[in-house]
Amino acid sequence: MSTLVLGAGLIGSLTAQQLLAQGDSVVLADLRVPQLAHSGVGHLATLALDVTDFPALMDVVKAHGVTRIVHTAALLSTAIRQDPLLGIRVNVMGTAHVLECARLLSLQRVVLASSTTLAYNTFGQHGPQAMEEDVPMRLLSERPASIYAATKLAGEQLALLYSDLYGVETVSLRYGAVLGGDLERPTSVPGRLIQTLVQAARSGQVCALNDPFLVWGGREEFVDARDCARANVCALQAPHLKQRVYNVASGEWFTLGEFVQAMQREWPQLQVHLPTEPSTGFAGFAHRRPSPSNMEAAKLELGFQTNFTLGDSLAYWCRAASTTTQA
Repeated sequence: MSTLVLGAGLIGSLTAQQLLAQGDSVVLADLRVPQLAHSGVGHLATLALDVTDFPALMDVVKAHGVTRIVHTAALLSTAIRQDPLLGIRVNVMGTAHVLECARLLSLQRVVLASSTTLAYNTFGQHGPQAMEEDVPMRLLSERPASIYAATKLAGEQLALLYSDLYGVETVSLRYGAVLGGDLERPTSVPGRLIQTLVQAARSGQVCALNDPFLVWGGREEFVDARDCARANVCALQAPHLKQRVYNVASGEWFTLGEFVQAMQREWPQLQVHLPTEPSTGFAGFAHRRPSPSNMEAAKLELGFQTNFTLGDSLAYWCRAASTTTQA
C-alpha cells in the first residue's frame, strides 16, 4: 500500500518528504526521475511518468500497490501561455487520467492541487466577508482570467463529478499565492518578486519594482509551500469529507508595502522605491482582493491550519537562498 505523488516540484517533493517522515510508502513521479533527499522512515520509490500517458499511469499504480494519489503535476501560467495545448493536455487530461485510474482501480482517495486564482475575476462583485470556496461566479463575465485558472476549475469540476457519479473520494485544495522554492530560478509570481528584492539587497541598489506583475493594489494572501504540503497530507488522512474543495491559506493578507517591510527584516540593507499603488490586484488581475480566504472548512473537515506566517516564510526561504549562493 503506497501513496503516489505526481509531480516532483516544490509542493510535490515536500509532500513526499512529509509522508516519508511519518513512515508511509511513497512513489514520487515526474517527467524525469526525481532526485529527493530521503531522511524519513518510510519507503521511497522514484520514477519517470507522464500523466498524459494513461496506460503508463495505470501500470505504475498496479505495480506499486498504490492506494492514494496526490496530484500536483501541472504547467503553470507562463508555460501555458507559451504552449496552451500542452498545458490543457497536462492540466485537464492529466487530471482526468488520474480520476479515471482511481475509478477503475477503486483507489481510496485522490488529492488535487488547485488554485485560488480560478476565482480572482469574482473579486469585483464579492463583499467584505471572507472568500468562501462556493463563491458566486457569473459563467461569462467572471470566468477564469487565465488558461491556467480555467484548467484548475475544470479539474475541480471533474473531481466533483467523479465523486458524485462514481463514488471516487476526491479533495481539491485551492492554494493561495505560494511562497518558497529556488529563488535563482523562480517559477511563480511570488518567487519572482522575492528574487527581485533579494538581488537588489545583494547589489546595494534601490529596487524600483517596475514590473506590473510584481506589484498589486490593496492586499493579497500568501501561503508557505510547506503548509501546502501539510494540507495535502491532511487531505489524504481526514476521515469525513463533505465540502471536498478547500482553501489553503493563512487567512491573513498584506499590502505590497507590508510585504517589502517583512523582506527588509531579513535584508535590512534592502531599499525599495514603491510605485504608485495600482488599481489592479495581484499579478495584474483586474480586481483587488476584497478579503482573505475563509479557512473554516479546512480547519473543521481537514484539521488543517497554517503553521507559517509571512515573516516565517520569507525568513526560511531567504536563508535557503543565501545557503545555496554560498555553496
